Parts: sequence; structure tokens; C-alpha cells
Amino acid sequence: MKKIFNRPENYVVEMLEGLCAAHPRYFKRSGAEGRVLARPEAPIAGKVGIVTGGGSGHLPVFTGYLGPGLLDACAIGEVFASPGVEPMADAIRAANGGAGVLRLYGNYGGDRMNFDMAGEMVEFEDIRTTTVLVTDDVASAGPEERHKRRGVAGMVYCFKIAGAKAAARASLDEVTAAAQKAADNCRSVGVALTPCTVPAAGRPTFTIGESEMEIGMGIHGEPGVRRGKLRTADEITGEMLEMLLADMPLSAGDRVSVLVNSLGATPLEELYISYRYVARELAAKGVAIVAPLVGRYATSMEMAGMSLTFCKLDGELDALLAAPCDCPFLKI
Repeated sequence: MKKIFNRPENYVVEMLEGLCAAHPRYFKRSGAEGRVLARPEAPIAGKVGIVTGGGSGHLPVFTGYLGPGLLDACAIGEVFASPGVEPMADAIRAANGGAGVLRLYGNYGGDRMNFDMAGEMVEFEDIRTTTVLVTDDVASAGPEERHKRRGVAGMVYCFKIAGAKAAARASLDEVTAAAQKAADNCRSVGVALTPCTVPAAGRPTFTIGESEMEIGMGIHGEPGVRRGKLRTADEITGEMLEMLLADMPLSAGDRVSVLVNSLGATPLEELYISYRYVARELAAKGVAIVAPLVGRYATSMEMAGMSLTFCKLDGELDALLAAPCDCPFLKI
């Protein structure tokens, strides 16, 4: 294992210290355990608060998307581990400006259980909360069991759209509805080329051959749908595109935003090779691409590979996606 850190047990704490030191305009540490990041100006009176949470190892998700037009607070767990109930409750408190708080996060068992308990705790403090679970990973369950799907890079669109709605001073129910619409209109699939190593474990999360790839692998190393020989960029991207279109068909006149995301180690050059293929194929179908994103937006430590996300837009989602936002990792 070759990594730049001091002691494995201090990995997350020291990362949070560095993040706040580098970006004090956007982040402050909060909560009794110091495992919450919040906007320095939070809570914002009269605005719906939006919180998320999850394990470390995925920057910018979950931790990085705090700022105007985005999230208000985030609870942070150890690498690939859910935050505890108390940090999640502290995140809700930090975001509560009196208009209620939306809990917006990926569909993982530990996160669901702990956020549900945190929501019950703050109810006794007269803080109203709602929940939207992001379930965009088409490889993790079929359409008939979409509620079982994992939340992956589609969270970026949900954060952006919900954040824009809250910034416009919409009600908690309206912000929740916009976030749910975004979640319902997102589809993602990934491909892994190499494993990553969790510092505390000191060994790769899975093994894969030098000449192999795995389509559909999750951001924690969850099994995909097919492992086989490494193929060309166009062949890989074409297979992923087929999976997304089979689950969410697109036709002439549709508008989508496309996110080509590095899982950590894959360079921008290779992401743009894949984006070029997607842009060409969607143009041939008469589908318009709006505000594409290419880069590192939801990672898995140093895993090599990428994910492809579509967010299908209507008039409301289009306008919310275009609204201003500002954080170290996304500015519009």
C-alpha cells in the first residue's frame, strides 16, 4: 500500500482539518464529535436546510458539496463506513433554519438506519425533516426493484437541484418534491479497472486481473454484473450507454445532462474520450445534452474506472440545474 497519510486512525480527521483549512469560506467543523461539516453561515433563517451523509473516501461526494445553491451540512463517517446517529442529528441541527430539513443521501443500509434514528431524535426538538433516497445505479437492481438500487454519482444532480430549489426559498415539501424528481430522473452505471485500498485495512477491497474490467461495480467494491477482458473505450462506453438507455429510454427532443465521472485514478483525457462517444450517439438520436459534467465528482479512493450518469430534464429541472451554485468542486 502506497498512500500519503500519517496514521490510519487519523485519516478522516486530518482530511477534515485540511479541507476546512483550505476552504474556510465553505466549510466549518461542527457537532459534538467534530464529524459534521457545515456552511459557515448555517443555519440560514427561513431557508430549508439540506443535509447529506456517508462514508469518507468519495470526495467530492459526500463532503464537498456544501455552499450557496447546494447543501448546508454533511455528516462524515470513516472510509466506506456510515456516520453515527449523533453526527447525523448534529448535521440536521446545524442546517435547521426553522423551515425544516431535507435528508438527501444514497441508498445504503447503514446510512438509512442512522438517518432514520437521527430524524426521530430531532423530532423531539420540533425539527421537521423529510427524506429522499438516491437510487440511480442501474446495475444494482432491476427496474422492478428500483428501491433496492445504490445511490452513486446521481447524487450530484440531486444536491444541485434540491439546493437551487431551497435557495429560491421554496417550502420543505417543494424542495423534497424537486429532489425526488431529480432522483427519479437519474440513471448511472460504472466500470472498475482496479481496486482501491482502505487505509485502515491496508489491502485492496477486491482483486481483478491486469487485463480485466468489471461492469456495474459499486463505489465500495460491490459486485457488478459482468467481469471480462478489458475492451476499448468505445466498447466500454457503448455497453454502459446501452444499459442506461434500456432502463431510461431517450428519444428525439429529450434533454439530458450527462456526467462522465472518474472513480479516482482515471485521468480526464480518458473521460473525454468516453464523453465524445456519448455525445455522438445521443446527437444521432436527436437528444440534446445540457450542462455536461466531466471530471472527478464522486470517487472511490484511487480506484481506476469511471461512471456514466444521465439526468433527464424537464422545464423545472433544467432551470434548477442552471441556477447559480458555489462550492470548491462545482460552480455555476
